[in-house]
Amino acid sequence: MRGIIGKTIQCPHCGHHIPVNLDTSLGSEEFYDDCPACCNPIHFNLRVDERENTIELDVDADDEQYF
Repeated sequence: MRGIIGKTIQCPHCGHHIPVNLDTSLGSEEFYDDCPACCNPIHFNLRVDERENTIELDVDADDEQYF
């Protein structure tokens, strides 16, 4: 399961489709990257579970309020 995985995500700000490469060899991580179309930051939360052999990716604008 270790390696580079290609995904296409949708920017939570403008809806632009963006191809991203995820390096699963580092395990789970959170990081930010800017949308190439609208330049707003996108929050990525990558979870790698090696026991279950699963990868989950959550993408959000990180400006959402939780109540």
